[in-house]
Amino acid sequence: MHLARCFVQGIIGAVSNIDPSQFKHSDPPPPRGPLQYAQAKENDEEKQFRQVFQKLAGDDMEVSPSELMNILNKVISKHATLNTKGFSIESCRSMVAVMDNDCTGKLGFHEFKYLWNNIKKWQAVYLKHDAGGSGVINAAGLPNAFRDAGFPLNDELLKVIARRYCNEDGNMDFDNFLGCLVRLDAMCRSFKTLDKNNSGNIDLNIKEWLQLTMYS
Repeated sequence: MHLARCFVQGIIGAVSNIDPSQFKHSDPPPPRGPLQYAQAKENDEEKQFRQVFQKLAGDDMEVSPSELMNILNKVISKHATLNTKGFSIESCRSMVAVMDNDCTGKLGFHEFKYLWNNIKKWQAVYLKHDAGGSGVINAAGLPNAFRDAGFPLNDELLKVIARRYCNEDGNMDFDNFLGCLVRLDAMCRSFKTLDKNNSGNIDLNIKEWLQLTMYS
């Protein structure tokens, strides 16, 4: 119990002076509606993306964690500059969980499109801060990399993130960079949804806390 209390206090201390208004997360994907109505409102770019999505998702028009893993690993295999051992099923389960607005366990069209657009944006940030083409972002480059991704973090929170997502040398590879940003983006969106008065504070009961943290 003492260790758990110290851990929570350490996390709270790391984020206590964070201003959530500085974070530039994307607008969340729209709620799922009737398919014909959604398709009728799509522009040409969205219609083209839906055709690609249908090929990737299969007949059920949903992307499962295993399907997401296959898609991402096929993409990164075409980029020799991205240093990664490949996305694991566990990291893809986590990405699906934090993007799964309707709690189906899979990603629908808009959820996947939102994730895909962020992946493209964050891949460009990663390559920009891959010092010397080493294939990783080193510790010195992480603050600017997260800032360019839309999340200016203080030193304390960066240290917490480094312990979770960096290797022993303090470097972060692509799959960990992406997995971290997917979760960071989703948690910021959740916070903004719960902070109805824009006060920078939220109140959660134990049920809400567990629902927010366990499926992520």
